[in-house]
Amino acid sequence: MHDNPQKTATIYRMVMSDHICPFGLKSLDLLGRHGFEVEDHHLTSRAETDAFKEKHGVTTTPQIFIGEKRIGGYDDLLAHFGMNVPDKDATTYTPVIALFAMAAAMAVAGNWAAYGHVLTMTAAEWFIAFSMCLLALQKLKDIESFSTMFLNYDLLAQRWVRYGYVYPFAEGAAGVLMVAGALMWLSIPLALFIGTIGAVSVFKAVYIDKRELKCACVGGDSNVPLGFVSLTENLMMVAMALWMLFKITVLGQ
Repeated sequence: MHDNPQKTATIYRMVMSDHICPFGLKSLDLLGRHGFEVEDHHLTSRAETDAFKEKHGVTTTPQIFIGEKRIGGYDDLLAHFGMNVPDKDATTYTPVIALFAMAAAMAVAGNWAAYGHVLTMTAAEWFIAFSMCLLALQKLKDIESFSTMFLNYDLLAQRWVRYGYVYPFAEGAAGVLMVAGALMWLSIPLALFIGTIGAVSVFKAVYIDKRELKCACVGGDSNVPLGFVSLTENLMMVAMALWMLFKITVLGQ
């Protein structure tokens, strides 16, 4: 019985003083994890890189060869190994799941630090408030892109364009104040107002007009479809505002 021959591959990647190709490093790592012995060739200048591209008739690096066969770049290598190739234009809920998961972790951690318990009503309040803060942060990282996408469906923004710039600040301010339990006379009507307008706008666009749009809830560069997520975001704000109002007026807290 003979031993399996060592799997070998060759990679050509950019390694310069001012630039190291990240996809070259990813390709090198992927080949190593699949048991390949890699012959690693560095392209150390732009001239050398351009000459390599011209010689092999390619437009990008890295380029990976397995045996005599040219596989291509990093995405081609993923496909060669039968792995998922990311589609930047595909719709995804990953950003939303990550955001809400982080908000939940922060709420539980804060609750444990403050009260020594994992779950209390305060943890639920903090989860919504932290979610509002994180969602506002996503919008504020590129407020121009957010406001442009927001104009596609928000009823108030379509009548007053500047509202698209106000909304992230209002959501963030309401979230911060609710975490602190301060200035409820401001945070409650603020969350109630923007949450109600948002919920009505999303419901009309998606469930009445049947429009297929991208959601601006996690920023203007997201591929999250408009619908349940954005509606949930706005309804959470409304529910939080009503709960806080109930606590103040009925429970006296």
